[in-house]
Amino acid sequence: MRTLNRDFKLMCQRNRDGSFATQHDRERLLTMMANQLHEDGFKNIRAQGLRTKHVDHLVSRWQAEGASSGTMKNRMSALRWVAEKIGKENIVARDNAAYGIADRRYVTNESKAKELDQGKLDRVSDPYTAMSLRLQEAFGLRREESIKIQPGWADRGDVLALKSTWTKGGKERDIPIRNETQRDLLNQAKALAGKGSLIPTEMSYRDQLNRFKAQTAFAGIDRVHGFRHAYAQARYAKLTGWKAPAAGGPTSKQLSPEQKAIDRQARLTISRELGHEREQITAVYLGQSAVMRRAACKAPLSKEPDDSVCE
Repeated sequence: MRTLNRDFKLMCQRNRDGSFATQHDRERLLTMMANQLHEDGFKNIRAQGLRTKHVDHLVSRWQAEGASSGTMKNRMSALRWVAEKIGKENIVARDNAAYGIADRRYVTNESKAKELDQGKLDRVSDPYTAMSLRLQEAFGLRREESIKIQPGWADRGDVLALKSTWTKGGKERDIPIRNETQRDLLNQAKALAGKGSLIPTEMSYRDQLNRFKAQTAFAGIDRVHGFRHAYAQARYAKLTGWKAPAAGGPTSKQLSPEQKAIDRQARLTISRELGHEREQITAVYLGQSAVMRRAACKAPLSKEPDDSVCE
């Protein structure tokens, strides 16, 4: 194995920052970068020896290849992670605009909500994968949460309690159990999992994740994050009495002052249920209000852009 590839691999193994998916994607990106530097003549580099010229070279290559702004932002995030770990944060500019990377457009007021197609679900032969998909739709869970969840432990009667070890960023949260459909599904999940999780006892999380991906691909079920969008929009309609902007509901300009107060409270509630810290991120799921645009766009440029809602 080449020196830089090995350094990156060891660095990722020693620093388990973020969710499993985040760790996996980061290691994949860093492997790609090490390979590209080697291909372009930067041989026998150590991670500690990375310099600004290496970062600039990679950025120039990606731009020449036509990488999208979203792809560029993900790669820059991985580079900043490396720079932090080696104690050389100044080799990567803090602002992506310094590299001419355009802001990613997070909010379009176009719905990305998806319903779970029963015909496709019937093609999923693994009962654990099928149950994970159904829980994603019913409770707005992330994929990792829906696989790691221990239904028997999580069921607290009126809420579904999520452990920090299941969630993104290690943030515990409770999701209300509001109707008989959710209750019946949760009872089915407990019957399937027993005292364990939705990972069969003979398998690891990585194994079950790979099986989940294979099963959903075979069934034609993609973009499962759309189930969270559907959950958020259904909750918004229940809490406010009208549809979210992304689902064809009124925009901020069309709401009365009283309705705007209801809108904000609903967004705060949904943000907590989805496991986000900021109200503004709900704009990705629900559509954006003018008030939220003004507040979000006041954030300093040095902030991490992952949850940005500015266009």
